[in-house]
Amino acid sequence: MHEVGPPPTGRVRPAGRRRPPLPPPRRAWRGAAGAVAASTLAMAVALWAVNGGADGEPLSALGRLTGLLASDLLLLQVLLMARIPLVERVFGQDRLARWHRWTGFSSFHLMLAHIVFITIGYAGGARTDVLGELWELIADYPGMLLATAGTLLLALVVVTSIRAARRRLRYESWHLLHLYAYLGVGLALPHQIWTGTDFTGSAWSRAYWWTLYAAAVLTVVTFRAGLPLWRSVYHRLRVEQVVAESPGVVSVYLRGHRLDRLPIRAGQFFLWRFLDGPGWSRAHPYTLSAGPAGDVLRITVKDLGDGSRRVHRLRPGTRALLEGPYGALTAAQSTGRPPLLVAAGVGITAMRALLDDLAAPDAVLLYRVRGRAEAVFRSELDALSRRRGVGLVYLEGRRSRRGSWLPAGLDVPGMLHHLVPDVAVREAYLCGPPEWMAAVHTELRAAGLPAGRIHREEFAW
Repeated sequence: MHEVGPPPTGRVRPAGRRRPPLPPPRRAWRGAAGAVAASTLAMAVALWAVNGGADGEPLSALGRLTGLLASDLLLLQVLLMARIPLVERVFGQDRLARWHRWTGFSSFHLMLAHIVFITIGYAGGARTDVLGELWELIADYPGMLLATAGTLLLALVVVTSIRAARRRLRYESWHLLHLYAYLGVGLALPHQIWTGTDFTGSAWSRAYWWTLYAAAVLTVVTFRAGLPLWRSVYHRLRVEQVVAESPGVVSVYLRGHRLDRLPIRAGQFFLWRFLDGPGWSRAHPYTLSAGPAGDVLRITVKDLGDGSRRVHRLRPGTRALLEGPYGALTAAQSTGRPPLLVAAGVGITAMRALLDDLAAPDAVLLYRVRGRAEAVFRSELDALSRRRGVGLVYLEGRRSRRGSWLPAGLDVPGMLHHLVPDVAVREAYLCGPPEWMAAVHTELRAAGLPAGRIHREEFAW
């Protein structure tokens, strides 16, 4: 089943000697990060209790607790997407994005509970109606107008983060709306400083919360703004060449200064901004499609909308700003077993780069593509098959049914074992649409691969 196509066409490749790979992050750091996050929530509850949080009217007390937990989760949510390099390397951005999403929804629900409990509790104590008490809280208490505006902005972000709403939005629109979350956080939290009993009545509480706020702000400024700006200025990346790979897909070669100082691994991605005119400020995530070599990087982009379409029209010499690298779908995941790489569509970009880093003579690549003519990197992959013995299988044809990862004609029981007889002893890397990867994951688990030997990363926003 290992099919070889025509000889390579002499396509340009990144020049230079490949750099040694970065060491893998320590797995123990995963547990440490989780412990730190859990300890912040425990500290918020402990300070609430020590400061007499359970005293007085029960609903008001519960309202203060839910408000503190909402604030803590809101800050953790910011930290999850602060692009901290070590955290990104340990967990991968798709996992951090899932936690960010879960934390955001949890924080928002706790914030709504805080508003409801505080309002009803205060209304009961003052013997007033609930709506009147809510209006008095907003109009008369310090910082509450700002908190109301912040809550409305956060509600906007939450609504547009629901999957059904996201599907109706362009990536550029969703990304711009999502940035309002920072303004919402900045407006929603200060009222605690002015009116919250955990701030006004306890020096320890003030020290703790100010430290948490400062850490969140400093981390975002450093890693979301400072580090990307410094790297962009220092490395001076410019477009060198744009090469058509297949219908609707191009590769962009970028040359820069001292790229060996970038902590990159094959399989990672950057957020890119190209200074080619209006709209340059919106970043788009594109994966390296070749292992880093010399002072040249390569990304490969499929035309999926406004931002990616602009990439196809880039001119040589265009300046590029980069943020990253991000992602954990790298050879650092390897346990030394023979690799099985499975890709669909433009997901081949990460797999193509991984083939450079893994450098395993017994690697097998299953490439799901509608037709051979649409295969990206066809000549490169065929050359790797001949030169290094990479087992290359093109899975060609239309999808046979919903939920299947195989094309019509190959979607039969036992096909995975037929394609890769030793699949159970291998280690798998997946890249493609999320639903397709889920189907492959199910098939690999049924074939005997433990979950710890199946690596994937979702790049869907």
